Amino acid sequence: MTSPQTAAPAADRERIDDHDAIASVLQLYIDGSARGDVAKLREAFHDDAQMFGAVGDQRFDVPIAGFFDMAGQRPADVDGTYRGRVVSIHQAGDAATATLAEDGFWGALSFVDFFLLNRIEGRWVIVAKSFMNTGGRLPS
Repeated sequence: MTSPQTAAPAADRERIDDHDAIASVLQLYIDGSARGDVAKLREAFHDDAQMFGAVGDQRFDVPIAGFFDMAGQRPADVDGTYRGRVVSIHQAGDAATATLAEDGFWGALSFVDFFLLNRIEGRWVIVAKSFMNTGGRLPS
């Protein structure tokens, strides 16, 4: 019989540590987007990451530096209504996917974001972002 005081097996601890590390990277994205903190966004993304998605007919298929420019010029939380939350994280070895929901982006938009992450040189980073606009229109 196993005691509740028994430490989790190493594999379980590693899985929990990976999950927490991935969630931390996603929180960097949420905080960086909300505040236009490009330093946090640069920490979350690989330098060669790409972003793909559209709002209405306007495509945003850009190297991630294009997103950094947008975020730095106009943070997501323009009026205190922005919320981002992790919906799911799935990990296998050094690869992971994550889904994030965002509301109140630029005060008007809602998104579902899909992220691909990899552990590179021991650190989890976002290597691609794809998003779907689920509500609202681009503000003028």
